[in-house]
Amino acid sequence: MTRRKRILVATGGGDCPGLNAVLRAIVKKATGQHNWEVLGSIDAFNGVLSEPMQLKVLDLAAVSGIHVRGGTIIGTTNRGGPFHWPVRRSDGTWGTEDRSDELIRRLQYQGIEAVINIGGDGSQRISQALFEKGLNIIGVPKTIDNDLSATDFTFGYQTAVEVATDAVDKLVTTAESHNRMMVLEVMGRDAGWIALAAAIAGGADIVLIPEIPYNIESVMRKIDDRFRSGRGFVIVVVAEGAKPAGGDVVATESDEFGYHNRMLGGVGRFFVGQVKQQMPEVEARVTVLGHLQRGGSPCAFDRILATQFGVAAVDLIKEQKYGFMVASDYPRIVALPLKEAIKSYHYVEHDHPLVHTARGLGICLGD
Repeated sequence: MTRRKRILVATGGGDCPGLNAVLRAIVKKATGQHNWEVLGSIDAFNGVLSEPMQLKVLDLAAVSGIHVRGGTIIGTTNRGGPFHWPVRRSDGTWGTEDRSDELIRRLQYQGIEAVINIGGDGSQRISQALFEKGLNIIGVPKTIDNDLSATDFTFGYQTAVEVATDAVDKLVTTAESHNRMMVLEVMGRDAGWIALAAAIAGGADIVLIPEIPYNIESVMRKIDDRFRSGRGFVIVVVAEGAKPAGGDVVATESDEFGYHNRMLGGVGRFFVGQVKQQMPEVEARVTVLGHLQRGGSPCAFDRILATQFGVAAVDLIKEQKYGFMVASDYPRIVALPLKEAIKSYHYVEHDHPLVHTARGLGICLGD
């Protein structure tokens, strides 16, 4: 009797709406059409490296109906990883070790013939490094920040924009009622796609993004114009990575070992403080969306895109086209080498059509 082909799937980095839709698509394609066995590694590659291993059988029953659910049924993590596995030293301090070779051996022992790694920039850098070590691996891009340049869109982004836009809509009504400035702080460490899109969709007056350091004097002119009649309100959307010209982001160092990014947050309140130094009479409130942008059911666009990515990833395994990542080149789903996919970051360019649209609407970008 011929043994069924066995593949493994992992979800790494921050969670986002659409991960379960990818898992469902992979299983339905791999199991339904090819009769392959699909295993899920719990919490990214931690499931493979744990003792005992934590692997979950992903059959049709396990993924039934999960495309409407947020998060991921196999868990995820943005700490550690096979190349930087956290270990406690004998003196009680923490360090890291490279367990990538061990990871590959464990996969071989389990009869895993191919791996699908679903994640953002950091996860796909791990995919490339594992491919260079000989692992048969396929990448699937995901991030709410839409910051992978190799794909037109990443799933999770549109849902995050809808959450942020809904928040802007709600803040407009309370801002108008109280004659206030309302500041909405959204995610966007290095890229301002969520903030820019939500500002346009929600009709904000000001949007501050990481790519355009803001001049407080330019922003103050916009605020003054909005309040000049005696009554008025101001809606500001600010990405967490926004910063004043000549300044730095508002952040603190993480105390979680294995988490390498600084903890961003607080730029909304910092900005309000700057405004009040010049216009103390302005009433202002800050709303921080935080992880609400990551949670909840994915919108239809993200469900479809995630499903397309899942099917395409299985197709690449069938073609033995390893070391590639699936991507959106609307309306097609394409594949490109992982090395190319992670080569450059997807910033908001100053001449991007969305920036042009924002300026055409009179939205202040702080420059």
